[in-house]
Amino acid sequence: MTRLWLVERAYDDRNLVSFTYATPDGSRQLRKQLSMTLLRRRGPMTAAIEADADELSAVDERDRERFAAEAQKMAAEHDPNDEI
Repeated sequence: MTRLWLVERAYDDRNLVSFTYATPDGSRQLRKQLSMTLLRRRGPMTAAIEADADELSAVDERDRERFAAEAQKMAAEHDPNDEI
């Protein structure tokens, strides 16, 4: 299992929320997209999640440095189970 930290959250006009979690070095990511309805039922997202390495995808070179900075900032400021 690999720990990933929340690095990006986006909303769209279809009532979907996209969450991007990344490794502290910014090289790997996992994206989750949930409807607002499902998100309300599921409960709050946390600062970090654990995922199998085979679930992760590579981060585009242009986003790697930004994702690494955000992941490290989240890790420094939050416990993994903090609600975000």
